[in-house]
Amino acid sequence: MAKSEPTSGPTPEKPGTSTRRIRVPLTGTLNALEGDLEIPAGARGIVAFAHGSGSSRLSPRNRFVADELRAGNLGTLLIDLLTQEEDAIDVRTRRPRFDIELLSNRMVTVVDWFARDEDTAAIPIGLFGASTGAAAALVAAARRSVEVGAVVSRGGRPDLAGGALADVRAPTLLIVGGRDTEVIERNREALAQMSTESRLVIVPGATHLFEEPGTLEEVARLAREWFVDHLSISARP
Repeated sequence: MAKSEPTSGPTPEKPGTSTRRIRVPLTGTLNALEGDLEIPAGARGIVAFAHGSGSSRLSPRNRFVADELRAGNLGTLLIDLLTQEEDAIDVRTRRPRFDIELLSNRMVTVVDWFARDEDTAAIPIGLFGASTGAAAALVAAARRSVEVGAVVSRGGRPDLAGGALADVRAPTLLIVGGRDTEVIERNREALAQMSTESRLVIVPGATHLFEEPGTLEEVARLAREWFVDHLSISARP
């Protein structure tokens, strides 16, 4: 099957969508995480994206999923979990992208920022993680079990969350490509360690990056339905 980018174009934004470039300060430093925040009017929830190995907030795959989430009246935050300096180190060494503790701490920082920002403080939170970002999202969900209402993993390595898996309370959806056999097994191992509502969906014919026609569209549909079903205004303390 030939590989392709998503066939449909970006979903037109609804009238009243708020768009902001944000900077989330890192405690004890002068650095900040840079992100793109978009919130439709009356959003039922807001989803922060934890990007995977070597990726960034400019990832076309995550941006495609974010477009589809906003079509479901969900806000989105695409944010770089590494600073510019760390990203330069990552290009040379590939180490920061696999530092789950660092990435998890950054996701916790993002969740805490949501609670302080006037545009997001009252909106239920979801986390979407890809590759190693899935582990960071799950650890953050475990550490902020009251604030995080739902998690979705795309082609992720939730097993890298280790012992935090047992502490996750947010309903969790794991999406894996049918041809990504090693990652399927890692997701099954993680699923067995979770006590919260959780589900593994295998997308037939898809490889790790969901490059095959129609497969990323299926990821976006599954993610949107999961967040719509599990995030509501009443879910946020």
